[in-house]
Amino acid sequence: MILFITLLLAHLLGDFVFQPEKWVRDKEKRKIRSPYLYYHILVHAVSLLIVLQFNTKYLWGVVLIVISHFVIDTAKVYSITKKNRTTLFFIDQLAHLAILVLFVYLYQPFRLQVDNIFEPRSIVLITSLVASTFVSSILIKILVSHWTKELGDNNESLANAGKYIGILERLFVLIFVVFNQWSAIGFLLAAKSVFRFGDLSRAKDRKLTEYVLIGTLLSFAFAIGIGLTYNYLMKTTTH
Repeated sequence: MILFITLLLAHLLGDFVFQPEKWVRDKEKRKIRSPYLYYHILVHAVSLLIVLQFNTKYLWGVVLIVISHFVIDTAKVYSITKKNRTTLFFIDQLAHLAILVLFVYLYQPFRLQVDNIFEPRSIVLITSLVASTFVSSILIKILVSHWTKELGDNNESLANAGKYIGILERLFVLIFVVFNQWSAIGFLLAAKSVFRFGDLSRAKDRKLTEYVLIGTLLSFAFAIGIGLTYNYLMKTTTH
């Protein structure tokens, strides 16, 4: 684990700390002809050597990471478009992390404990996460569908923004309930009220205000209910 964290530090330094935005733009524009692509790879190589304390034991592993980083980044700059930029960013990072895992496996072989996923406590956790995110979103959408028709399509909003805001807030509430931080739930609700309801005070926005309030209360209710159920099941579930 320490070896992986050490490699991860080098990766974070090379990809985020010591890679100016200017380098990123130039790589996307000039691709393999960009000198910043090679500067970037050099920074990664130096970062790896430093965090590994120039230990020659890991020399071929460093070569593996450096070459794979060049290949992955080159593929990325030739594939990137405005539409797939975000998706490619996460694919790119996952690919780099996979190489780091391979590095660790080559020097410190390990075995993944897949069986732990199917333990009762793990099943309860996964079920609670799924229920508080995607399942709750669908249930809330069904419950407020009657009022959605009354609002019409005149309210401008980012695509699926409400859905993802709801998922994130329920995750926060679930975490707060699990750790018995009820005051944090009150703070979250107050903060959302300030940012979300502050521009809905006009009389003509009354329907939208009521709609948002209903959705918010349902969202918090689902998350709190699932959190309490999770705590109960974790106390009663045997290993």
